[in-house]
Amino acid sequence: MFGLIGHLTNLEHAQSIARHYGYEDYAGQGLDFWCAAPPQVVDEITVTSATGQTIQGLYVESCFLPEMLTNRRIKSAIRKILNAMACAQKRGIDITALGGFSSIVFENFNLKDKMQVRDVALDYSRFTTGNTHTAYISCRQVEQAAARIGIDLNSATVAVCGATGDIGSAVCRWLNAKTNVAELLLVARNQERLQALQGELGRGKILPLESALPLADIVVWVASMPKGVTISPERLRKPCLLIDGGYPKNLSTLVQSPGVFVLKGGIVEHALDIDWQIMHLIEMDVPSRQLFACFAEAMLLEFEQWHTNFSWGRNQITVEKMEQIGAASLKHGFQPLLNCESVAMSA
Repeated sequence: MFGLIGHLTNLEHAQSIARHYGYEDYAGQGLDFWCAAPPQVVDEITVTSATGQTIQGLYVESCFLPEMLTNRRIKSAIRKILNAMACAQKRGIDITALGGFSSIVFENFNLKDKMQVRDVALDYSRFTTGNTHTAYISCRQVEQAAARIGIDLNSATVAVCGATGDIGSAVCRWLNAKTNVAELLLVARNQERLQALQGELGRGKILPLESALPLADIVVWVASMPKGVTISPERLRKPCLLIDGGYPKNLSTLVQSPGVFVLKGGIVEHALDIDWQIMHLIEMDVPSRQLFACFAEAMLLEFEQWHTNFSWGRNQITVEKMEQIGAASLKHGFQPLLNCESVAMSA
């Protein structure tokens, strides 16, 4: 059995979902209430592969909210993720994906050192961040969407924003090894990590965001949007492809201009309907078939019986691992989100 650990977008979203399901007492509660709420198994899932194989899974709502990522509430955020992992393990789940901010909290606060959660000794081989599949899908979206809107990768400049992160560095490795991208721009805040990545790749220009965006034919955004930062469409090239790999995915509302194409990054479509409710809660365009690639990684690991932390640790994703999970993805009926409405939504 596979598991998915997720969370809602913000406090307002959590309140609206509680109201939708008739929990009026919860809907009127503030952040302190959600900090105290325990994780809950809220959905049972059935997925059928393109091969005909069927698997079962559970969705664990962590009750974590991004507003908890403050100095005052960070202990609540850490507790939420660890408790959700313990909940999944106690249910006997073989492999569980840490969705959304769950993996970020885990990595940034070294939760691998927290082995014991009350009566549960966490077995980290049962968990995956899902970042390898997310990186693979993001790269395939770059390749396929660029061709759709007439951008030739052989002469294109690609800016990766969040280049030193787990997904961002993997995207850079793939573009460097598997494509003929003309120019690679590396954008991140940590200069030491940027220089290490540049040395590893043997190429790439290190630029600040404001300098990189006007030069880029394609922008792969795999970082959180810093407060106060805006993207001026007038300064972007036309055409320009924006792969929105952040969470929540809001570049389409922030950047609207003819010639600027925004695509929801790291999203896959399954060949068959999935029996679940959770994607309806986050308003996927086709919730019965569309999902986060990190969630799909747990499904793929269950289909293949690879019960191991396939994606784990910071900046450990290799091109070979991306190819491996990519082959499984195609085998079982997953494709990168590329519908024309999403690609052309800002045109």
